[in-house]
Amino acid sequence: MARTPSTMLPLGTCAPDFNLPNIDGQDISLASAKGTHGSLIMFICNHCPFVKHVQTELVALYHDYAAKGIAFIAISSNDVEHYPDDSPEKMALEAANAGYEFPYLYDADQSIAKAYRAACTPDFYLFDSNLKLVYRGQLDDSRPGNGTPVTASDMRNALENLLAGKPPLEQQRPSLGCNIKWIVGQEPDY
Repeated sequence: MARTPSTMLPLGTCAPDFNLPNIDGQDISLASAKGTHGSLIMFICNHCPFVKHVQTELVALYHDYAAKGIAFIAISSNDVEHYPDDSPEKMALEAANAGYEFPYLYDADQSIAKAYRAACTPDFYLFDSNLKLVYRGQLDDSRPGNGTPVTASDMRNALENLLAGKPPLEQQRPSLGCNIKWIVGQEPDY
């Protein structure tokens, strides 16, 4: 399993727009899905052990913060030709098994992952109500096999900070996970 860190997109960056198919067949745009108080964009996939390690906590975060006006949007950008376990059909099964109640979108041409400078799964981006980036980085210090419990402490701190109207947290650590599986010959240069 490749251990790839996130690129740490500059704070204040405006969320790149998108209109992608959800696992239910409906197209979802950022404008239609954004939250009243913020939006958490998560680049994940079905087969990554780093994502599987935090699935339960992603569902818990959704249950704790969706009612507070935070939108949760997951996006899979992996090359399904070489990684068929990440196909849209299997994404729907994974969402049902994991208990995802948030949109799980498919970025077939990987343009949205590139627009966000996403590098790994999971890769997290928290935007405020004006779609300005206030947090990017890890969920918490837990990784598969390191013995640290999954708590989402970093993300929870960022969410609470956002809801309290405070400026972005100063300390933000990169996420770490499997690299996004880029289409051969279309790898980004970041």
